[in-house]
Amino acid sequence: MMRRSATAVIERDTTWSGPFATEPWEAAWAGEAIFFVRQLSTEDGASCDWLTARVQISPDGIRWVDEGHELILRGDQEMAFVRVGQFGGWLRLAGDVRDGSARVIVYLSLKE
Repeated sequence: MMRRSATAVIERDTTWSGPFATEPWEAAWAGEAIFFVRQLSTEDGASCDWLTARVQISPDGIRWVDEGHELILRGDQEMAFVRVGQFGGWLRLAGDVRDGSARVIVYLSLKE
């Protein structure tokens, strides 16, 4: 039997500076997830020093708690990812951009 999978773009051409949180995504059917954060180039070539993003989980999509996994994207990197499993109903990333801003696209890949 083939496993069900889906990929969602949860942030598209979004600029983060300072604290941020992605849109929440309901994923109770999935058994595993991977967040990809891709830093897009800017016209002036500006980028952040680095950003950190924590995986957060929620039973209702309203109140959030850190799950324990984290990704770090340095200013000289194009993309970073973080894997998570056994997460319950809702997922999102929350974090902070240090020194500058990051223009990003965020993908959430889910698999049953």
